[in-house]
Amino acid sequence: MDKKVIDGASCNVVAGTHAGKSGVIRDINTSKTGHLTITVVQENGVRFKTLAKNVAVV
Repeated sequence: MDKKVIDGASCNVVAGTHAGKSGVIRDINTSKTGHLTITVVQENGVRFKTLAKNVAVV
């Protein structure tokens, strides 16, 4: 990741189930297993959760 994963930052999903999608980072949480999870909101309003390691902040 080149830039910090922060609330409100634009991102592109580069790996995982949602690869190829983009949107704005909203909720940032740490899971029970210690992984950083985020909620991404797309332009059309659709929300999905993914791991922070799967996104590139633009």
